[in-house]
Amino acid sequence: MRSMDLEDKKLSGNAKKDTWRTKLVLAYQSLGVVYGDLSISPIYVYKSTFADDIHHSETNEEIFGVLSFVFWTLTLVPLFKYVFIVLRADDNGEGGTFALYSSICRHAKVSLVPNRQIADESLSTYKLKQPPEGENSSKVKMLLEKHKTLHTALLILVLLGTCMVIGDGLLTPTISVFTAVSGLELSMSKEHHEYAVIPITCFILVCLFALQHYGTHRLGPVFAPIVLLWLLCISGLGLYNIFRWDPHVYKALSPYYMYKFLKKTKKRGWMSLGGILLCITGSEAMFADLGHFTYSAIQIAFTFLVYPALILAYMGQAAYFSKHHQMTHAISYYVSVPEIVRWPVLVLAILASVVGSQSIISGTFSIINQSQSLGCFPRVKVVHTSDNKHGQIYIPEINWILMILCIAVTTGFRDTKHMGNASGLAVMAVMLVTTCLTSLVIILCWHKPPILALCFLLFFGSIELLYFSASLVKFREGAWLPLLLALFLVTIMFVWHYATTKKYEYDLQNKVSLEWLLALGPSLGMSRVPGIGLVFTDLTSGIPANFSRFVTNLPAFHRILVFVCVKVVPVPFVPPSERYLMGRVGPVNLRSYRCIVRYGYRDVHQDVDSFESELVNRIADFIRYDWCHPELSSDPGNEDDDRLAVIGHSDLATSRPFKSEESIQQVSVSVGFPTIENDPQLRKRRVTFAIDDDQNDSDDPKDEQMRELHDLLDAQESGTAFILGHSHVKAKQGSSVFKRLAIDLAYNFLRRNCRGPDVVLKVPPSSLLEVGMVYVV
Repeated sequence: MRSMDLEDKKLSGNAKKDTWRTKLVLAYQSLGVVYGDLSISPIYVYKSTFADDIHHSETNEEIFGVLSFVFWTLTLVPLFKYVFIVLRADDNGEGGTFALYSSICRHAKVSLVPNRQIADESLSTYKLKQPPEGENSSKVKMLLEKHKTLHTALLILVLLGTCMVIGDGLLTPTISVFTAVSGLELSMSKEHHEYAVIPITCFILVCLFALQHYGTHRLGPVFAPIVLLWLLCISGLGLYNIFRWDPHVYKALSPYYMYKFLKKTKKRGWMSLGGILLCITGSEAMFADLGHFTYSAIQIAFTFLVYPALILAYMGQAAYFSKHHQMTHAISYYVSVPEIVRWPVLVLAILASVVGSQSIISGTFSIINQSQSLGCFPRVKVVHTSDNKHGQIYIPEINWILMILCIAVTTGFRDTKHMGNASGLAVMAVMLVTTCLTSLVIILCWHKPPILALCFLLFFGSIELLYFSASLVKFREGAWLPLLLALFLVTIMFVWHYATTKKYEYDLQNKVSLEWLLALGPSLGMSRVPGIGLVFTDLTSGIPANFSRFVTNLPAFHRILVFVCVKVVPVPFVPPSERYLMGRVGPVNLRSYRCIVRYGYRDVHQDVDSFESELVNRIADFIRYDWCHPELSSDPGNEDDDRLAVIGHSDLATSRPFKSEESIQQVSVSVGFPTIENDPQLRKRRVTFAIDDDQNDSDDPKDEQMRELHDLLDAQESGTAFILGHSHVKAKQGSSVFKRLAIDLAYNFLRRNCRGPDVVLKVPPSSLLEVGMVYVV
């Protein structure tokens, strides 16, 4: 008995060792992905701060005041706000603006996406934790759900944060690489320096964007060592400068020096905060990249390595400048680097800036892909660069646009001051959006008292608003760029989302009754042709209008008819075993089915070949299931009574049955069947789609079931046709000028110049049937 206890202790000790080893490995790997941008900030913070508004004097009040501001900003925002609070507001392990928004949409009915179903709430990743809510939190929830203007305002806030992240993806590579390369000014004359820095920066940026199509997984293994070496380098140089020039510089960490700084500099000091805030650029990446790592790994890496290294780097620079007052107009990171190691530090800084730029570019690709999944961005090509690592994507159109804009900003601004003003405003706007959304998460998702959320909002919001105002006042000195870019992108995203929603409402109002489909027969000259017809629609119930247009002009449809709805659920991932909702449309002999395919906003969509074969297998599973439960068959005369079953893989048992509710907003009533995984009788019968003659011994009405399966097999062998709507949208008569501009010009221009649904679904042209539709919204 004693020996068994010892063995148990050894096993638990090994498990703990493995857990800590895994955490440390993830913390090390997170350095290259999460902290590349944040770790490079010491290169340009002091240079941007002392660029114009304030000057270094012999009293050292300016340099010590800036150090105090940097220390407390790094402590309060990245450490307290992100590491200890915001990182806990994850969405099934995912972070970022859309993760916060999806969590809020699940706990309160504030989403503008109209195809919500009660069946979605049964997903294992939905995770609705609803302890008894307080009266105040219920009031906040009711207030949000009651006013649709608040739904729109919340969406615009999310889109604004998303656009500022995209703006950060443009500005961070520019300022990081430019400032790193500007270290050449200490090694060459001013004339040569002016003609060398811009071309070298542009060359590095072109190479950086040209390598994006290879994917992060090929370059990733060298990212973490580069950032680790850089953090050790700046912390080592910081310690060297502290002990050599001013060992008592630590006294400047006192908040009293912030007061002395503002008292002396007044308005100029407030305006200089636009440079100080650059010390926290990249903090948002800790939350946005949470899905690639874990909370504990990011917490360990920042708390025990990144944060101390950054503080030592800033303290070292302050100690050096406190003894070198003659460098009033030449404050730069490289000045504080001993000449003997200046060239190795310069090379390492350029490499670290490339790593930081790579991280923010990859994050830009990810957030655009999420926006596209939720119907908030025009369709663009998404290339998955790794078969093994999820989330590593490349978007060619966005990549080349970012490259052109980065080169334009580099050649246009040509100095750190304007780049810093633009980058600082984008960073603070993203942080303000995150603060607002997190305060809603505290009330709606965590069910904490509203006063706690208000304290969080006021404390961190006031800090960020102070920095934001300091950046905004530099509007004419570079800060106009992210605002102009955000305005342009928000307009595009909102117009696309608005038109997409209006198209869905039009389809919902003009859907065809089931009686109309049942009336189609030989008396009308209608014939059934061999094969499977997949009718793609956004509707989760009813017969779409594009199918009625199709059979009106071509009086025939396929032997097997499947109405397919591919929709995105407000969760990051949908398990494959819970992806398919299957049901019948009409009686058995009609051979018509409904399939709702559910994806999360970070799921990888299947290619058309695997999707087609998977869909046919799921239909076969549903046929077997449905014949085992004939009493649950839907009433063929009621189009809104589609009874759907979750059909999944037999090796995954994560599906759960769900029950219908009486009130659903414009969606079908989905009655939950037990899934195949939970039914032992069906589990035995689950095979890859094929006709098994051994099933004839069953007591079920096998003759009709076998005929239905044979029809499905014959139709699959005859081929599959993909029926998609080719839409043209126009504003109805009497619409306002803004609506006509948004629909008739902006949306139709975007629709014509982005990728069509057939390209997104990778439908082969030989199997495509497009039905022209005119939407009047």
